[in-house]
Amino acid sequence: MSAASPSLTIAIPTLNEASNIGPLVERFLATRYPNLVEVLVADGGSTDGTREAVRELGVRDGRVVLVDNPGRIQANGLNLALERARGEIFLRADAHCLYAPDYVERCAETLVETGALNVGGAQRFVARTPFQAGIALASRSLLGSGGARYRDPERSGWAETVYLGCFWRDVLREVGAYSPKATNEDYELNIRLLAKAQPGTGGELPHAVYVSSRIRVEYFPRASWQSLVRQYYWYGRGRCRTILQHPGKSPLRSSLSFWGISALLLLVALDLAALGGRLHTLAFLAAGVVAVLAEGARTALRFAGRFRDEFWRGDPRALPNLGLRALLCGVVLLTQPVAHFSGFAAELASRALGRGAAQ
Repeated sequence: MSAASPSLTIAIPTLNEASNIGPLVERFLATRYPNLVEVLVADGGSTDGTREAVRELGVRDGRVVLVDNPGRIQANGLNLALERARGEIFLRADAHCLYAPDYVERCAETLVETGALNVGGAQRFVARTPFQAGIALASRSLLGSGGARYRDPERSGWAETVYLGCFWRDVLREVGAYSPKATNEDYELNIRLLAKAQPGTGGELPHAVYVSSRIRVEYFPRASWQSLVRQYYWYGRGRCRTILQHPGKSPLRSSLSFWGISALLLLVALDLAALGGRLHTLAFLAAGVVAVLAEGARTALRFAGRFRDEFWRGDPRALPNLGLRALLCGVVLLTQPVAHFSGFAAELASRALGRGAAQ
């Protein structure tokens, strides 16, 4: 882009990211984008040297600024950065991702060229451990992605949400910035951006959020089964809150796991309690588990030839074998909807009990 390119602020929320923050900020400072005015690191009280590393970077380059985030919540940190941002463009980044060398340029170009309110790329899952490999593969299965546009790395076009995001600063302020009460603050924000834009025609989405295959960022998912369960449990609670806050604004996939598993559990309970198991729902349930594991194997086979180049970022000598990748992909595909359902149900129960107590 030319020297007349809009001024741009990069905002990075952090908490104990000492091993990542230095190289990440230096890569951003090396961008060829001609009008990067600042990199704001909103830190939630790190104790591992993150804050000291940011201050040292700021001494070397005055564009790097440490912003205190006493609330520790990521959305709060982003809002604090937004309040002091000088750039016309506000680019949100995370500390545990790998960004293409032209990431900043591509985000800004796409924002200007499309007239969108927010742009970004697909969430490209990569792995350094076997379990991360299972999650990365699951993200490319229809069961794991739900058909979400921002999970397809080859897609460009209008979408409901994108990974991370690059915004016009003033628009972001106008819609109220990030909601600290939303676990899925990116998705909830994009609902408000979609409402602000002109409605699409012929079933097309409003021209608010644009996903581009030219914008490349790689994401390292959770490294253990327990952390994945916690993540999707809180995703479920967050999605429930968003659906209740914005009725009719979320796609069916946002609540599909809750309604599907609820119906299945109800059917099993009815079969066992009233019909003596004559519907064979337990056998049906077991067949479903086998089918999901088979989808994990199919997905692993689909990407077998290009797994090393497309997904693996760990030690080449530690590359997990095909059988382990297939098993872990299946385990992830089983875990995600169950954990999401649990969080969604817990949020509904919490709200119901809260109303009951109030009455």
